[in-house]
Amino acid sequence: MNTLNRRQFLKLAGAISALAAFPRAVGATTTAPRVVVVGGGFGGATLAKYVRMWGGNVEVTLVDANPNHVSCILSNLVVTGALSMSRITLGFDSLEANHGVTVMQGRAVAIDAPGNALTVSTSSGNQVLPYDHLVLSPGIDFVPAAGNWDPNLTPHAWQSGPQTTLLKNQLAAMRSNETFVMTVPKAPYRCPPGPYERACVVADYLKRKRRTGARVIVLDANADITAEPEAFDHAFNVTHAGIIEYYPNATVLSVDSSTRSIVTSAMTVNNAKVLNYIPDQRAGAIAAGLPLNSTGFVPVNPLTYGAASYPNIHVIGDSCAVPASDGKAVPKSGHMANSEAKICADAIIRSFNGEAPDEIIATSSACYSPITNKKSSWLSANFIYGDIFDANGNVKGKGMHRVDIGEAAADMVDGDSYHDMFTWAEAMFADSFI
Repeated sequence: MNTLNRRQFLKLAGAISALAAFPRAVGATTTAPRVVVVGGGFGGATLAKYVRMWGGNVEVTLVDANPNHVSCILSNLVVTGALSMSRITLGFDSLEANHGVTVMQGRAVAIDAPGNALTVSTSSGNQVLPYDHLVLSPGIDFVPAAGNWDPNLTPHAWQSGPQTTLLKNQLAAMRSNETFVMTVPKAPYRCPPGPYERACVVADYLKRKRRTGARVIVLDANADITAEPEAFDHAFNVTHAGIIEYYPNATVLSVDSSTRSIVTSAMTVNNAKVLNYIPDQRAGAIAAGLPLNSTGFVPVNPLTYGAASYPNIHVIGDSCAVPASDGKAVPKSGHMANSEAKICADAIIRSFNGEAPDEIIATSSACYSPITNKKSSWLSANFIYGDIFDANGNVKGKGMHRVDIGEAAADMVDGDSYHDMFTWAEAMFADSFI
């Protein structure tokens, strides 16, 4: 895959046809500026790579608790055995070898904002990393319901890795006439892994394995399907009719992992064979000390992804809340995290050169959702910086306004899209990690 420079990326993202001026790379100084990045997913890895690639004389340290990143993209296909875990396991070696990123395995535990320092817990003890800019991309944390939830008994598989394997093994143990129960958290939530696609690929798996009478119960905390409604409505009611049962407005009231039972405002299910409880979500722990909005995420300036009161602390990916038009929220997807990282990287480099952030920007998000083991749906949208609107169409401020590129209608869910899904995913993997 060819690496895009900033001008090419912003063109392809739909930002502008040309840029009048571009910030210079940071030149040699006595002390190189320091950027510390927390979280090595699609946001953090991309940010680290592109600051080094575009920035010139900038030191970048990437901090992650794990030795590699396991992608949520395509992870539902690991649950069904269609892919191996190795296919979605992405290392940091290329970031070090190809781009000069310093990778530190450890857990970020404290931010000294006035002192511009991050404390990282490592196997050899705490280390303090000074920074000029700190970028947080820690993903999500959970807000579990009341009761007795143990993810080692009833996995969420919303953070890929051991949880994915656990859910895979539980699904493989299902037999005829048994029940797979899953929840859809209240929006906003991380996607992928997509909850509706998970219901579809699990139903397809049960059908292909001839688990007669087995069913998938989907308990959705939202009022309706929140993504690709036409494609998934058709999938639930036609493609997987008789296997998937969908219940909206199903707020989770309590969970008991020991009996695989769940109580919701829509219905109660006891003694499911598999209970895939996916809790409501909030910003990752290291970001939670910053000012949060009412849903538990960090509001940011979309020109820089700077947090309120801390312009040199940036939050990208799942943990951030980007101002957007009502009903057109910026998704918490791997593709969006990759896109936000490039805008943030550009803004950081401009700040080192004493330049204002670019205001002619756009981000983008695409997604493919497998419906069976041979067919997939898709959607794509751009988000353009400018006026954003309330539900009545009145301007309510500045932010990112969604422009829909398109999505698959029910009759466009096909094998070509399934094939394209892998091309798209591999391009994402390469752009972020190679």
